[in-house]
Amino acid sequence: MKQEAPLHALASYLPEGTFDQVIAYITEYKVHLTITRERQSVLGDYRHPYENKGHRISVNGGLNKYSFLLTLLHEIAHLVTFIVYGNRVPAHGKEWKQEYSKILREFVGKQYLPPDVEAAVKQSLHNPAASSCADEDLMRVLKNYDRRKENHYLVEQLPAGQLFKTKDGRMFRKGERIRKRFRCEEVPSKRVYLFSPVYEVEVVEE
Repeated sequence: MKQEAPLHALASYLPEGTFDQVIAYITEYKVHLTITRERQSVLGDYRHPYENKGHRISVNGGLNKYSFLLTLLHEIAHLVTFIVYGNRVPAHGKEWKQEYSKILREFVGKQYLPPDVEAAVKQSLHNPAASSCADEDLMRVLKNYDRRKENHYLVEQLPAGQLFKTKDGRMFRKGERIRKRFRCEEVPSKRVYLFSPVYEVEVVEE
């Protein structure tokens, strides 16, 4: 379900003090912004203009305020990259990284973000990841501001051998760490998958 909301309603999704700067981007580029219910596979999305439709951005409404802001700025960076380069550059190539860093710099050092989030964002400025999920340090601190869900933990917080369930209901048993990821075996297929340490799962008691 998508929610079309008046622009002033956007303030309730954003960290205090950031609304004016964000709305300046939305109005300057005439962005059609949609706030959606939680989507499992994507936090935000940018669509460039076509067939008389303008720039369109959608962001998950279930994100905490800091995740929402960073996701929205991530998508605005795609928009700016498209305006400058069209479709001639990779989606998360150096041109997008440059634009995203430039936009992020406008929001650091102004006490909009808690100290741990600010530090992680500053750390990522020189080389932003393709998503906040791909930046483990940033993902870890952003998770601190999520609404706490019962029995939900990051994979790295679970003991070896722990059974857990993913969002789609599949069951896994946590195995050993292999470089940056955890080797987990699906039950009952016994197929092996590698999980990010900061992927959130639901613990299953045996």
